[in-house]
Amino acid sequence: MSAPHTESAPRQGDQVLGPRAGRWATPALAVGVLGLAAALGLGWQRGDGFSRLQHSWLVACAFFLTLSLGGLFFVIIQHLTRAGWSVVVRRVAELVAANTAVVALLFAPLVLGVLLSNDGLYPWADAERVHGNPLLSAKAAFLDPRFFAARCIVYFAVWWLLGRWLLARSTEQDRVSGPEPTLALERRSAPAMAAFALSLNFAGFDLIMSVNPTWYSTIFGVYIFGGSVMSFFAAAVLALRFLQSRGFLTREVSVEHYHDLGKFLFAFVFFWGYIAFSQFMLIWYADLPEETFWFKTRMEGPWAAVSWVLLFGHFVLPFLGLLSRHAKRRLALLTLWAVWLLAMHAVDLFWLVMPSAETSGVLVSPMDLASFAAVGGFWIFSLLRLARGRSLLPVGDPRLPQSLAFENF
Repeated sequence: MSAPHTESAPRQGDQVLGPRAGRWATPALAVGVLGLAAALGLGWQRGDGFSRLQHSWLVACAFFLTLSLGGLFFVIIQHLTRAGWSVVVRRVAELVAANTAVVALLFAPLVLGVLLSNDGLYPWADAERVHGNPLLSAKAAFLDPRFFAARCIVYFAVWWLLGRWLLARSTEQDRVSGPEPTLALERRSAPAMAAFALSLNFAGFDLIMSVNPTWYSTIFGVYIFGGSVMSFFAAAVLALRFLQSRGFLTREVSVEHYHDLGKFLFAFVFFWGYIAFSQFMLIWYADLPEETFWFKTRMEGPWAAVSWVLLFGHFVLPFLGLLSRHAKRRLALLTLWAVWLLAMHAVDLFWLVMPSAETSGVLVSPMDLASFAAVGGFWIFSLLRLARGRSLLPVGDPRLPQSLAFENF
């Protein structure tokens, strides 16, 4: 594992970021503010009514939202299965899962644009365009701006309430001697999973798929789910490595826990590839023009290269690279694959959204990078503020001894 940072390491058992969170949060906030200013300036300079900026902003919001949703799934499934191995890494996941309110605030301008009939991102926001297109007219009842805004409120409310409730009960267990908070988490994990599954699936349709409202895929929500969970496991590896390099969780999180995180990372690389192939194969086999045009756009011109990058970079290479036990237990190698897969997740979301806005040879613009920096800076700032006064270790969890003694066989 990485050697401790030059900052004074925390005392054994003291796993609270404390003042460090503030010191780390300040540059994150600065990056967010500067990124926002740059994105707005570049969007204004482009002179397209901020259409390209809206697409870039959606990609950035979707990236960090999916990290939180992947963490939310991980926390719920641990309680649902009464898992013991994951206790020492679960608090990091709980903090990530609870960090959705900031994304809701950042996504709000896009919803406001829809309510103001701005069709720069979502073509169906313009009522005249909807009525002039038979395919859109058939979906007009669902793709209604006010109904869309109401659904977005429900999605983010469900995610925020679930994330905050899971974190609150877990930290409550740190303060009480009885197992009641843990038992409550286990009892309510099944309905929580149902709420999570439905909200993520429909949000995938609304937030991303409706950018191309005449195209549809019944498993698109599952596709977004696969990328969300995979990206969370990659981010979890990086977050734990960062914390350990600063002296936190150095004894509690061992190579055995990284091994299991690597297993999940590998599993969801394969799951994402399976869903991506299933979606493509079924649409290609049916050969219906209202479905195939979406893939045709991404298989021609400059976007064809991005499609090949996803095939090999998001599936083939990491599948082979993470297949062995060795790759999951060599932390430097696992960290490398985690960084790689987070980058591929960003490319995947870019590939889903951006072809509707960019058909020229220049695919990535400074505006895209500025939007990513802005949303990422605010997301990390909010995460550190959330973590500041909380222990990074669920010290009161009844399964903590089992997790500390965990070994792979």
